[in-house]
Amino acid sequence: MNTNNSGEQPNVCPKCGSSLSEIVETPTGRKFRRCSSGSWNKETKKTEGCDFVLWLPVEPEALDEKCPKCGSPLVLMVTRFGKKMKKCTAGSWDPKTKSAVGCDYVEWINGTTEELKEECPDCGAPLVLFTTSRGKKMKKCSKGGWDKEKRMATGCTYVQWL
Repeated sequence: MNTNNSGEQPNVCPKCGSSLSEIVETPTGRKFRRCSSGSWNKETKKTEGCDFVLWLPVEPEALDEKCPKCGSPLVLMVTRFGKKMKKCTAGSWDPKTKSAVGCDYVEWINGTTEELKEECPDCGAPLVLFTTSRGKKMKKCSKGGWDKEKRMATGCTYVQWL
């Protein structure tokens, strides 16, 4: 990534020379700066004007959890594609051998669930608020599930996207 002499982020678009916008955060937690002469059109789903985007690195967040394999602290990391994972701090990647070195513990985070004080209108069981790893939220029945092999819902199928 190009930086100026003081180590700060560049303020000028390398493609067209316009200034860069303020830092914007996506629903998944990734941050970026866009060229001020370009914009995203939600209707056409295309960039209008200059298409330069500077993605900023997401720093790992220390967690109050220990690795179940080696006992080292865990960190919460976000991949370049926005997926979240818990990773052991004792593990790393060796680019020369293209293999993992040290502890290889990784736990992918698919979403979070919070209990709600509401009942399912279909079956009367408690509802839960499920937040996907991409930041989308839904109310769903706590008795609902998913059969991966049959690729179909099991139990109560009540879902309300928020």
